[in-house]
This record gives sequence, C-alpha cells and structure tokens, in this order.
Amino acid sequence: MKKQLCMMMAAMLAAAALAGCSGGAKETTAAATETETTAAETTAAKKDAETADGETTAAQAGESTEILVAAAASLKNAYEDELIPMFQEQYPGVVVKGTYDSSGKLQTQIEEGLEADVFMSAATKQMTALDEEGMIDSGTVTNLLENKIVLIVPTGSSAGIEKFEDIEKAESIALGDPASVPAGQYAQEALTSLGIWDKIQDKVSFGTNVTEVLNQVAASSADAGIVYATDAASMADQVEVVAEAPEGSLAKKVIYPVAVVKNTAHGEEAGNFVEFLKTDEAMKVFEAYGFTKGE
Repeated sequence: MKKQLCMMMAAMLAAAALAGCSGGAKETTAAATETETTAAETTAAKKDAETADGETTAAQAGESTEILVAAAASLKNAYEDELIPMFQEQYPGVVVKGTYDSSGKLQTQIEEGLEADVFMSAATKQMTALDEEGMIDSGTVTNLLENKIVLIVPTGSSAGIEKFEDIEKAESIALGDPASVPAGQYAQEALTSLGIWDKIQDKVSFGTNVTEVLNQVAASSADAGIVYATDAASMADQVEVVAEAPEGSLAKKVIYPVAVVKNTAHGEEAGNFVEFLKTDEAMKVFEAYGFTKGE
C-alpha cells in the first residue's frame, strides 16, 4: 500500500511538471508571435510613412510650374522689379522666368524652338508674323501698351541738339539695328520721313537692342540716340530727352502686344499671366515706368 501511494505521488509530480512545461512553451510561443506581429506592424507603418512622404514630395513638386516670358528689352525693368514678383505673390505655385532682347531676335528664337510660354514685343510686326505662322494663340493677342520714340543726348551735352532734326549735328549716333530692333525700325521710319536717314549713315553705330543704344548715350560713347521714352526715364540722371518723334513722322503708334505662345505646355499659367498684365494693378506699374495703355 505504501508502495502504491509513493507511485501515485510520483505520477502526480510528473504530470504537474509536464503541465508547467506545456504552459511555458505556450507563453513563449505567444510572446514570440506578438513580437513578430509588432515588428510587422512597425515595418508596415514605416512603409506607409515613406509612401506618404513620397506622395507629399511629389505633390509639392507638382505645385510648382515654371513659365518663360520672352519680352522686349525695354520691358525688363518693369517685369523684373515689380510685375513678376506681384504675379508670383498672387500665384505662389508659378515661377516666372524672363528672357529679354530685341523683339526681332525673340521672334526668331521662338521660330527656332525657344519654349516660351508668353511673348510680348515692342511692335506689332513681330507678333503678327508669329501669329500668321500659327505660333501664337490668336485669341489671346492684346495690344497692351503704347510707348513713345524719343531723341536723347548725354546729360550736360553741349552739342546743340535741341530738336529731332538736329540729330544731324551729332558726331556719333547710336540707333537700334532696323533689321531686328523695333526702336531702330521706328527711328529709320521717322528719320526717313524727315529726309535725314541717308545723311547720317556714316555716323551711326547700330545696337542689337534698345538697351545697348541707351547705354552708349548714357556713357557718352554716342552724342545722340533714339530710344523709347520708357528707356530714357530709367536713366533720367544720365540722359536727357531732347524731343519726341515729330507728329506724322511715324505711320503708326508704338504699340506693345502680348499673347500666349500657341504650343505652350502651360496654357493655363501663361493665360493667367497675360490676364494679370491687363489688370489695373499691373497697368499702374507700367504707367509708373512711362508706358500708356494701348488700344
């Protein structure tokens, strides 16, 4: 009997030991499973965060659109100093870059593949040419501004030049190249109508844009030059306006048209820029630089 009791106690102890081992194994397995689940959730969360960051970065990149405005050199100061910053403040997702030169050169560049989104010339000739070639969105063409053609001399000049016809008195004359510079074309037209053009050819130095002409006169490298009134106003301390082109010497007014380039990849943004230029706010800036409203 005693022997049987000992055997029963031994069996009970063995069973208890087995139960303890079984419970420990289950707890270990559960803990391991929980750890693996937590790790998986952490990895998934990390991937989700990375995806979200990627989507945010892409969205931010998509918010910024750059447009290129090809504009006459005489517009550079108004554009760069005030108008472009004003537009970008109203349209923070758009970055506007400007390229400035003679209207004829810009016309050629657009014809040769310059990816401009907006074109603004200093004469209707270049805009009309591109429009006829199917390179301009015709419905957006606007004769936005008017300018004046003026004769200038260096400040303090003693050359005795007092009216437009007196340009003959100058020993050296700076003009825009009529082949590509609208200001030069206007100068040629006015001086031809006054019977002066052929008489001054041996004195003339032709600039590739109106800014070059202005700088030559301001530096006294030329005794006289013909530029836009707005250009002369930008260097009022260095050049003096003698006179405007005489009445009747120009067949047409000096008009600055603007339009969206037809094949732009950013039609909405380009259109918004053109519409912005028509606003009273923008027009006040143009007027401050010497322009008047076009017809």
